[in-house]
Amino acid sequence: MTNRRRSNAPRGRSTIRQITPRTHWFLLSVLAVTLATALLLQGYTHHMFGITSDSVTGARGRNDAVPSQVVRGGPVIANASTTAHTAKVKPRTIALTFDDGPDPVWTPRILDVLRRNHVHATFFIVGTQAVAHPELVRRIVAEGHQLGIHTFTHPDLARLAPWQRSLELRETQLAVAGAAGVTTALLRPPYSSRNDALDNTDWSVLQQADAAGYVTVLATQDAEDWQRPGVERILAHATPHGSAGQIVLMHDAGGDRSQTVAALSTLLPRLKAQGYTFATVSDAVGMATPVHPAGFAEHLQGLALITVLQGGDWVVWLLGLLMYAAGAISVLRAVVVLIAARRHRRLRRGRRGQSWGPPVTEPVSIIVPAYNESAGIEAAVRSLFASDHPVEIIVVDDGSTDGTAELVESLHLPVRVIRQQNAGKPAALNTGLAAASWDLVVMVDGDTVFEPDTVRTIVQPFADPRVGAVSGNAKVVNRRGLLGRWQHIEYVVGFNLDRRLFDLAECMPTVPGAVGAFRRRALLDLGGVGDDTLAEDTDLTMALCRNGWRVVYEETAKAWTEAPASLDALWRQRYRWCYGTLQAMWKHRGALVQRGPAGKLGRRGLVYLLLFQVLLPLLAPFVDIFAVYGLVFLDPVRITGLWLAFLLLQFLMGLYAFRLDGERPGPLWSLPLQQFVYRQLMYLVVIQSVFTAVSGSRLLWQRMERYGSLQAPVGVEAGMAGHGLTPQETDFRPPVEYGAFQHPAPYDGHPPSSPPDGFQQPASQETSQRY
Repeated sequence: MTNRRRSNAPRGRSTIRQITPRTHWFLLSVLAVTLATALLLQGYTHHMFGITSDSVTGARGRNDAVPSQVVRGGPVIANASTTAHTAKVKPRTIALTFDDGPDPVWTPRILDVLRRNHVHATFFIVGTQAVAHPELVRRIVAEGHQLGIHTFTHPDLARLAPWQRSLELRETQLAVAGAAGVTTALLRPPYSSRNDALDNTDWSVLQQADAAGYVTVLATQDAEDWQRPGVERILAHATPHGSAGQIVLMHDAGGDRSQTVAALSTLLPRLKAQGYTFATVSDAVGMATPVHPAGFAEHLQGLALITVLQGGDWVVWLLGLLMYAAGAISVLRAVVVLIAARRHRRLRRGRRGQSWGPPVTEPVSIIVPAYNESAGIEAAVRSLFASDHPVEIIVVDDGSTDGTAELVESLHLPVRVIRQQNAGKPAALNTGLAAASWDLVVMVDGDTVFEPDTVRTIVQPFADPRVGAVSGNAKVVNRRGLLGRWQHIEYVVGFNLDRRLFDLAECMPTVPGAVGAFRRRALLDLGGVGDDTLAEDTDLTMALCRNGWRVVYEETAKAWTEAPASLDALWRQRYRWCYGTLQAMWKHRGALVQRGPAGKLGRRGLVYLLLFQVLLPLLAPFVDIFAVYGLVFLDPVRITGLWLAFLLLQFLMGLYAFRLDGERPGPLWSLPLQQFVYRQLMYLVVIQSVFTAVSGSRLLWQRMERYGSLQAPVGVEAGMAGHGLTPQETDFRPPVEYGAFQHPAPYDGHPPSSPPDGFQQPASQETSQRY
């Protein structure tokens, strides 16, 4: 049934504030776009390319476009896009160059060796490394060394599109500007070596770099330390032969560089003793300094880039952490629920030969609160009169405008119809409680149909005097279509498995409004049904538990209810449910520190709800986001395997739950599709509800759509005859008289010992409905 919140608040109660939920959705959209951008940047910069061996690029192509003066010239190449010229290193001069850094382990050790030997070198920086370790870039500059760029992600530029090449150079320059406040005109393309190794594609890279203002620096001597051949081999490869000046290629990152550090400690004093001098690249070839202070705007852009990418690293780390947390919580829930369901089943089987106590045969008052329920009220009422247990049916028409009351009266069945001005579902239930003749009361929504034995089955646990309420087994009647199947799965796998756990742990938080039975005197002791939450059924159940009553689940008491047939209607229903549950949890938070039955509700039921129905749905979107990220940038086989493992776990839970409920498992074929639509909607529901609750706003009730899918059962007359009733017998005489009660005040954990006098009929006022 639909419920709405009153628009005119009575005196003494706080006014209800309505919000239009647009601002936080805008903020969430901005957050989603920002998160996606950060992940794309992080994925591109960390996983599209990477530092690998200098030998991985394979054979080069034709080189007829490379000018002969470049092939035979020096290692420093300028004006490649116009009239290319090169520069050679001065005789007996060594320009040490280090690629792939900075590295937090090896760069500081190499800098220490250079400082001890009073040698300056040139470091060709990888942008992602500069972003990760900007303090090392600053140290390189502060100690008098020269900077060059080595692209942002260390790709083979010859294999990239021109726009990607520009992006690689520009982002690296920004990283250097942001880290050290300088810019550099020196470039060493990854996987480059000597001049005679250039091919036509490489030359196009150098031409594009020259147009962007870069001078390319190749090498004349490769220490081959990237192969880690041993200190002696590195020394042999790095030692020049003759008096010609050299640009020596070494590495300060990209792997274990302990051999490089050891070789360098020997190489520097040895070459100095042989009369060689060490210089930066620009000093070695006699060019003007290529490093200049960065402009203010470029420095700020660089800082922003570093901040964004470092934030992306934290985001990915956090997403991974949340993914593992959500996975652990999901597995924990599956294990706990399945163990509890199996134990619950064994206990119920073991008690089949016994019972709750002597059979409960006394008549039952059935209260049907109704607001504009003409589509399904006839089927609901007829199904109740087909019960094999004596019943009194009270339909409380809460100001319907579609002829609901008239339709019930036209059935000519022994039903008591009470009309009242529109006041909401809790008020309608309280009106029904005041009019009820019997101590056992069943509450049923106007869109729900009972089976013939439902009433008899659901009241049998009341043979145990400790039982104050019984939850029945609500089932979806309109299962056709994907949305109906998905809700059917959720009812069987989610709700009913949870109820078995709650029953076993004696912490049932909700007796659903569709099918629930109560002791009337227990409700009167609480002051009736409260209206200060949107989930009056959850609020009422928690109050009963806190008042010492036991609430149990009777899975054989089945009722068939209409589920929303559109995503919009489903959203409105679940939003109300979730928000109302949060309200009830907050209202009854005091149970966390209480003892006895109240403590069980608090430390078991409320913690379970918080962990698995609030926290897990909030974490689950991060799992999906990380899964998409992993499919694109990480190992898609591993990510797919993990997703299939979770899907298998859900499928196995579904099979077991369907078996417990006696349902055919056919609808479970749609479970994979459910993950992409239905589950996302439930995430948004929880996010919206939590935001609304945290912001202190109140949700207005909205009317649920009715589809007329319920069917009236046959054999109503036979059921009535079994009760000894005729259509004219419309009244019962109660065996015990209870005083009327006033509209309840919010439950505070200390209900009155006896109901107060003076029940007040809801006043005539403009209201919005709550069903």
